Amino acid sequence: MVKKVQRRDEIVVKFAGDSGDGMQLTGSLFADMAAKTGLDLATFPDYPAEIRAPQNTLAGVSGFQVRIGSKRIETTGDQCDILVAMNPASLKANLKWVKPGGTIIVDADTFTPETNQKAGFSENPLENGTLGKYYLIKAPVTTLTRAALKDMKLDGKSKERTRNMFVLGFVCYLMSWKPDSLLAYFKEKFKKKPELAEANIVVLKAGYDYADTTEVLPSIIHISKAKMPPGRYRNITGNIATAWGLLAASERSGRPLYLGSYPITPATDILAELAKHKSLGAVVLQAEDEIAGICSAIGASFTGSLAVTSTSGPGFSLKSEALGLAVMTELPLVVIDVQRGGPSTGLPTKSEQSDLMQALFGRNGEAPLVVMAACSPADCFYAAYEASKIALEHMTPVVLLSDGGIGNGSQLFRIPDVKSLPSINPPIAKPNDPEYKPYKRDPDTLVRKWALPGTEGLRHRIGGLEKENITGTVTTDPLNHELMVQLREQKIEKIADFIAPQEIIGNQTGDLLVVSWGGTLGSTQAAVEEMQEEGYSVSLAHFRHILPLPRNTREVLSGFKKIVVCELNRGQFVNYLRMKYPEFSYLQYNKVQALPFTIEELKNTFEKIIKEA
Repeated sequence: MVKKVQRRDEIVVKFAGDSGDGMQLTGSLFADMAAKTGLDLATFPDYPAEIRAPQNTLAGVSGFQVRIGSKRIETTGDQCDILVAMNPASLKANLKWVKPGGTIIVDADTFTPETNQKAGFSENPLENGTLGKYYLIKAPVTTLTRAALKDMKLDGKSKERTRNMFVLGFVCYLMSWKPDSLLAYFKEKFKKKPELAEANIVVLKAGYDYADTTEVLPSIIHISKAKMPPGRYRNITGNIATAWGLLAASERSGRPLYLGSYPITPATDILAELAKHKSLGAVVLQAEDEIAGICSAIGASFTGSLAVTSTSGPGFSLKSEALGLAVMTELPLVVIDVQRGGPSTGLPTKSEQSDLMQALFGRNGEAPLVVMAACSPADCFYAAYEASKIALEHMTPVVLLSDGGIGNGSQLFRIPDVKSLPSINPPIAKPNDPEYKPYKRDPDTLVRKWALPGTEGLRHRIGGLEKENITGTVTTDPLNHELMVQLREQKIEKIADFIAPQEIIGNQTGDLLVVSWGGTLGSTQAAVEEMQEEGYSVSLAHFRHILPLPRNTREVLSGFKKIVVCELNRGQFVNYLRMKYPEFSYLQYNKVQALPFTIEELKNTFEKIIKEA
């Protein structure tokens, strides 16, 4: 059939189904197809928290949202243009996120009286007018999948698991894409089980052909290629980007990379990715627990490695005592916290900016260290690289805050030439240096030398007990303790001289300054830029460096009549700003729903603040 072509600048697609329906894989493959087509993109995986939720229930719904376009994509979109719902529960859970007039594609075979009731529908939503304001495509996905595989010698469950490839083929046709690149993917993925590769390919083609021949699809969509700087790109998750940033820092610094970590959602992929790169010198230990992970990293740092440990909020709290040891010994250490909802076990698969106060103050004694926050999946590479540079050059632990949204989410990433990245120069002591003392400091940075064990003439003592200034001798002298506390604090404050000034998106003065940090950049920037186009006097200051804050922070805050701080918590950064700069009055907008900000809700909030007298 000849179908009309809709030309679009961007589109948002969400795949949703039961936790066993393969929606994460389907969404990832769709995003990879978009990248190969030359489109920019951003993704947002939405995992169920339950490991094995009952089938066809709301608790077991798994989703994967992808926004693609011919222009720069910074967010995954407020609502979707196309929803693929594999069962009634996934339709029920995601219907509120579909734009009026949007397209809903369902597997009509799964809408039975029993599954409808489990999802909370009193009657079949495909037949009672519930979906009247959407364009509904009722495809018999299960039936057509079985028909496509009727001649293959596979069990019924194996055949049914390929249903996701049917809808992927359907959506590929809808997007005017040839699915050829997916064929090679299946042949590689199932090279030891060629019958499974053939089954997925057959079903993918069946979905594509069904979309081509069915009358329920009157038009297809075409999005032009995005205009991007030349280079080598790939679709990358924040956790993978973090791992790559650490590898790049190891190469540039000449220090071997060591990661000591314990698996924890949503940070485990960092450990898994680095374990693949032994050829690049990475040494990875899957420790017996969180404490062993960070303690082994401190030991690796003592011996001269770029030492890293990765975790999420619950694990970060377990590392706190050892983190104090790293502060006291003044050893370089990168601690990556991919934040999730809390407290306690909380929401393991959901994202939240819940650990800032823990990162800033969660240690006994006066234990200052550097705190940074990545702002997007691609930025995780550069944030991990900078965190490593600061840790190595300033002999300090650095906490890098990511979160589940950007850690598991993905973005198009232009792979840089490692040689183009800033140099990293650790202050390693030279053999037989007659002036070496364990706590003798550079007068400008207050950084002590890094004496690697076994270096001739540099025997020394460090540890968790307070040391005498310069000599490193254990002492409880009160005046010396106060001096050492001050020196450790001043060393962290001086790092502000080596980080970039805080930038403002928009005018330097105006009616409203929006302040944000971490993974909220996409939403806050999109909302502010849309309001700027509408004529509002609003600007954005998005913070990457939190401790220490940039030197010009006070100047940035002073240029605006009102300040509103937006966070996915109850107000941790705004309360920190109140401590540091109490002379300003701060408004706040907080959301603790394990969901990202939407552009619409931010714009409504900002407009209301500006209009209030």
